[in-house]
Amino acid sequence: MTEGSLQWGGRFRSAPDPALLAFGSSFEDDLLLARFDLETSRAHVRALTGGEVIAQDTGAKLERALDRVAAEIDDGSFAIWARKGSFEDIHGAIDARVRELDEEAGGWLHAGRSRNDQVATTLSLYAAARARDGLARVTTIAAALVTRARSALAEGSVLAGTTHGQPAQSILLAFWLQAAAEPFVRGARRFASVEKDAMEAMPLGSGALAGSCLPLDRLAAARYLGFARPSRNALDAVGTRDALFSCADAWATACVPAARIAAEIVLWSSPLVGYVRIGDASASGSSLMPQKRNPDIFELVRAGTQRVLADAKTAWSASAAVGLSYHRDLQECKQSAISAIERADGILAAFGRAFADLEFDVAQMERRTTLGYTPATDLADALILKGVDARRAHRLVGARVALAEEQGRPFETSDLRALGAQIGAETLEAPLDARSGVRAKATIGSTSPESVADALDELEKELSVLAGAV
Repeated sequence: MTEGSLQWGGRFRSAPDPALLAFGSSFEDDLLLARFDLETSRAHVRALTGGEVIAQDTGAKLERALDRVAAEIDDGSFAIWARKGSFEDIHGAIDARVRELDEEAGGWLHAGRSRNDQVATTLSLYAAARARDGLARVTTIAAALVTRARSALAEGSVLAGTTHGQPAQSILLAFWLQAAAEPFVRGARRFASVEKDAMEAMPLGSGALAGSCLPLDRLAAARYLGFARPSRNALDAVGTRDALFSCADAWATACVPAARIAAEIVLWSSPLVGYVRIGDASASGSSLMPQKRNPDIFELVRAGTQRVLADAKTAWSASAAVGLSYHRDLQECKQSAISAIERADGILAAFGRAFADLEFDVAQMERRTTLGYTPATDLADALILKGVDARRAHRLVGARVALAEEQGRPFETSDLRALGAQIGAETLEAPLDARSGVRAKATIGSTSPESVADALDELEKELSVLAGAV
């Protein structure tokens, strides 16, 4: 650790302990923030020249040095250079490299700026960019699910929908795929909101906590970076990580439907169920058992989501323990949030690729649609339409289920005649097969083909709007 590696000194009589400096360093974690931190420095140059703190030619020299650093970040040479200097963080590394490239102009880069407002601004830019990435990621997944739902709707594929893991009512496969798509569309709306919030108030120019005596042109800096306005309170601005943590939350929340779908796919891919076949590109085998085709990717999506949720929660929890302004604890919070975001991106990318590799066995699904007496609710609804109150209808159909179970048979037309006789009706019409059951649904948002088709139309329209925001 050299004197040039640090952005502080003078009041200390001896060098810091290298082991403790290494313990406090966040440089390796910060590398993915380099391009955002560089933009923060470009904006600060505009604040300095706009406020006439530095001359225009000094600003131009700083811009040229920052251009050089940007190129080095892109080609990887900056990281190699910086690792030799044992820097505390990416902010100090960029500052030091600028000073090395132009010692005279470089000494002005940090004028009126603290790492506190610099870090807060860099993280807001990162959060906004990753929110845009998240929006693109979930809209892509949702669009793929909608496309598959359209195909399944055209085929009229049906399966036994479940509650509590047990057969409940027959549904269209398209309805299941639509249900899978819906939370990703909600996730897209969430990411759009996070991006907007992240770019609302720019912390840069807040200094350490109280602002600056230098006449920095914060409006010029905000315009350059794309913020709506400069922050209103320096003390709040340097210590808040709302944008970053909200971005982590959005990514973690987006992983939840992926994990839930993955849980069903893991079950469905078992030969004991046989609803789906995992493609060769996403399946794995066993080192011992030659016959195995394992759904490893979906298992990792399911488990990895737990880690993402924990990291996102940790970021909020750790920040709640400190007061206003900046505290070094926020470095740990930052790392937890970034870990959640980056891991979640990998999870959703893998989920999308693996899901595209699935093949549904619609014949097997249809063979099992009436197992567990899934038409029972339709029979109860038919009784209600004949004027029977809901509780009595429930008891009457439940008794027919018990009888059919004892006799080891599915529902038959004899059950309809018996139910009709119990309520004094000549006939009782009710669906006994899966396709008739789904067609009989009458409510908006149901599994009827008409309702699913309408819902898919609405989803496609919303996805078109959201995709335009990427």
